[in-house]
Amino acid sequence: MMSVDLLGFLGVVLVAYLVPGPDFLVVVRCAAENSAKGRAAALGAQSGLCVHMGAAVVGLSVIAARSAMVFQTIKLLGAAYLIYLGVRALLSARKSAEPRPSRPARPRRRSGFAEGFLTNVLNPKAALFFLSVLPQFVHGEGSTTRQILFLGTLDIAVGLVYWGVLVALAARLRALLARPAVRRRWEQLTGWLFIAIGGGVAASS
Repeated sequence: MMSVDLLGFLGVVLVAYLVPGPDFLVVVRCAAENSAKGRAAALGAQSGLCVHMGAAVVGLSVIAARSAMVFQTIKLLGAAYLIYLGVRALLSARKSAEPRPSRPARPRRRSGFAEGFLTNVLNPKAALFFLSVLPQFVHGEGSTTRQILFLGTLDIAVGLVYWGVLVALAARLRALLARPAVRRRWEQLTGWLFIAIGGGVAASS
């Protein structure tokens, strides 16, 4: 029987999800475009967490944290990808200002999954969560590996519920975002936010 402070761990996990980060922007932006794409982005983000959890179990996160070169490379790759998403959003804002015939939007699930996955798997803060925060709730009794897997799975399950609610809320804003002027400002806002976050990550490297 594992002795784990579940209430304390759940509190930390909820706070971590409620503080908006790059994955929050990706999921909301995809969900505002299409519910299916939003769900795919959420699934991609949680799949990225699975990678971090697996890395924590086998000790790769420890190696990355102790190797300055590896850790800095992860940070710079993550920053570059966020800036790429920002530039793409700004280009999309410019295109939305141009008149074009309306066509039914097709849900690009693969695109949403890839954005959510890459944003999360290249986020060093997610790796550090499994490396530094999660072990605080692992006790000496029982298997450390089993406890990490249990807590990591719980984190992912909470995230799936959180993202599901967020996607549903974002879907309600789709009619508003369908207006060209609102859509353009939304793309500009998210674009500059992505670039700002990416620039901040790069500057802290």
